[in-house]
Amino acid sequence: MRLEAEALTLEYGGRRAVDDVSLAIQSGEMVAIVGPNGSGKSTLLRGMSRLQKPSSGRVLLDGRDIRGMGAREVARDLAILTQSPEAGLDLTVRELVWRGRYPHQGILQRPTAPDFEAVEWAMDAADVTALAGRALGALSGGERQRAWIALALAQQPRVMLLDEPTSFLDIRHQVEVMHLLRRLNAQGMTIVVVLHDLLLAGRFCDRIVAMTGGSVAFDGPPAAVLEPDGLERVFGVPMMVIADPETGQPIALPRPDPALCPAARPLP
Repeated sequence: MRLEAEALTLEYGGRRAVDDVSLAIQSGEMVAIVGPNGSGKSTLLRGMSRLQKPSSGRVLLDGRDIRGMGAREVARDLAILTQSPEAGLDLTVRELVWRGRYPHQGILQRPTAPDFEAVEWAMDAADVTALAGRALGALSGGERQRAWIALALAQQPRVMLLDEPTSFLDIRHQVEVMHLLRRLNAQGMTIVVVLHDLLLAGRFCDRIVAMTGGSVAFDGPPAAVLEPDGLERVFGVPMMVIADPETGQPIALPRPDPALCPAARPLP
């Protein structure tokens, strides 16, 4: 399913956070959006999900203006996991994940076998089955993040937008989340994910879009866009790029400034 922003402008906190951005996400792509804090990444994701009304421009979901579609209709095809999702901390994980089935149920409709199967599959995929009976408020940050991922999966969307889904997670769970997203993408799901970690973006995504000052700074496959000059313009720090010894894909790393980060000396 194709998702497209046309000349999209969005405001946040009284300022123009996304400025006339046009961006087409093709069906079946896995795209990372990167950039410094305040560059417009999260606002762009919210605008593309119908959570935020644009000042101008529009968003198309398979050729249809998303704002002309009903909320439940959109939710059957598109799921978004925001950076700081909010819900009652007294909800159990299972109760939270069941909320992902609401777009598929009619008024007063009783849960069906496919609903139960979707919830169980989503909890298993996000590795929260063992936490099903626990309240969100009793979970660690990483456990809670995985519960929210399970909620998004329970919607069984064709497009999933995720804002920093690896935040609060240790390395093992970061990799597990990216592996899960990659598997879903291989099954045909279109995925757009905001990431701070350039290593994860380059290793797992087909395409990287960099934002700076509310505009797209570069857009393309990792091998084409992860290069020092472009990264330095976006992030404002010296960068170096090395080749992954296994895949040959670029690995972007900050280049330490010797004046600010002198080499360690042995203690006397």
